[in-house]
Amino acid sequence: MKQALITGASRGIGAATAEALGAAGYRVWLHYRSREDAAQEVARRIVSAGGPEPLRISFDVADRAQAQDAVRRLLDEQGPLDAVVLNAGITRNGLFALTDDASWDEVIGTNLGGFFAVARPVVKSMVRQRRGRIVLMSSVAAQRGNPGQVAYAATKGAMVAAARSLSLELAPRGITVNVVSPGLIDTEMLEGAPVKELLSLVPVGRVGRPAEVAHVVRYLCSDEAAYVTGQVLSVNGGMWME
Repeated sequence: MKQALITGASRGIGAATAEALGAAGYRVWLHYRSREDAAQEVARRIVSAGGPEPLRISFDVADRAQAQDAVRRLLDEQGPLDAVVLNAGITRNGLFALTDDASWDEVIGTNLGGFFAVARPVVKSMVRQRRGRIVLMSSVAAQRGNPGQVAYAATKGAMVAAARSLSLELAPRGITVNVVSPGLIDTEMLEGAPVKELLSLVPVGRVGRPAEVAHVVRYLCSDEAAYVTGQVLSVNGGMWME
């Protein structure tokens, strides 16, 4: 049975991705930091839909030692992963000039530091197996910018650059690395955003659904995507970008 780790899987795009991969037959390693009840509900929905019982795991991706120890232990106990979806992330919106050190470090440490902490032990395992799918979650904010999200956009842009370089390292070993870049998606990230104003930039004319992003992730994790690597797939309703 294939196994997939999804970070930040208790809500939003992460939860939808866990359900999509569970429906595809993956045994999901359902990661969360503190929302145990929400993670249990996602696991219940996966099983109710006929998927394998998920493995629920809790750690803080921003705590490098904790995250790496947890992932290494699980790899030793549960066997190798076939896919990892690096979805966990936060934003602390505010004008750059008013951003304090703690907010900047929190966003960088969670979004970019979390990628490093989780991906490194997974990559080492995948290299030994000579197979694997790695999907990083970016954002339209990294491609067209967004006022008040300098730190967030910086981390999401860095994910794109990291994925492209990592894809070149891992392609000869049968491992693909790709990025999914959502636009306006109906998640908690939209709380407080000027949605009506932003919808004028979306030709489709509506906010996207988490499942619509999850379907793209599921494809990138599949055998059918073996020849797709180093790519950024936008799920944004046609939102224009320079």
